[in-house]
Amino acid sequence: MDTKSAVREKYGAAAREVHLQGTTACCNPAFSCCDPITTNLYNDAEKGALPEKAVQASLGCGNPTALIDLHPGQVVLDLGSGGGIDVLLSARRVGPTGKAYGLDMTDEMLALARENQRQAGVENVEFLKGEIENIPLPDNSVDVVISNCVINLSSDKGRVLREAFRVLKPGGRFAVSDVVARGQVPDVVRRSMMLWVGCIAGALEEQEYTAKLTAAGFQEITVEPTRVYEIEDARQFLEGQGVDVDAVAAQAAGTLMSAFVRAAKPSACCGSGCCGN
Repeated sequence: MDTKSAVREKYGAAAREVHLQGTTACCNPAFSCCDPITTNLYNDAEKGALPEKAVQASLGCGNPTALIDLHPGQVVLDLGSGGGIDVLLSARRVGPTGKAYGLDMTDEMLALARENQRQAGVENVEFLKGEIENIPLPDNSVDVVISNCVINLSSDKGRVLREAFRVLKPGGRFAVSDVVARGQVPDVVRRSMMLWVGCIAGALEEQEYTAKLTAAGFQEITVEPTRVYEIEDARQFLEGQGVDVDAVAAQAAGTLMSAFVRAAKPSACCGSGCCGN
């Protein structure tokens, strides 16, 4: 099974679990990425304003809506929007004169997100079916692109970032939470830690992430750690994967993190292709 099919299957199963059982998606047996990655990302006020199933379906590794300024009238796009938690929060912040799009490839997540939208009574939202490598929106149509622990799942991250750049308006902002690697770690631990952190993850190393954003045309790039994952957090999972945790603990310490990645599309074209043409 390829990565995209595996992602669709696992996230579809998570959505069904939330819809049918009302249990938190990340603690579905199909997922290994529970505490401390996905918990306590949203405050009580944010959660209280949303349908319970929107919160239960959250599989992110951060809270991009808390770390980016959104203003009334803006257009926001969430890549890999899942159950819709970040879309609904964004829609409230941009107000009725703005709009929030959610893009997801999983039918079950889209159905759950649309039901959450209905329950929340939020009208300035549209959920789109599609892949983050091929965003179904026009060039220069979005003010802010957000995402929550999804870009690391793509097998063509460069294309995702080029697509994000294309749909952003000149001066638009890229503001995502994602899993990022920092430093060197033994391959066996890196592969296993990636599975633990992202369920099916392929996190970029910090400098590679920055390089790909630069290659896509972005400027003003920053990577801010929000949670650093320690090997002890994943001991049980790693030992189940056959990893001798004690033997590699020192090498793996602090090498994987949730990070808030910011970048900006230049305000004015600086040559052919600068505005995503």
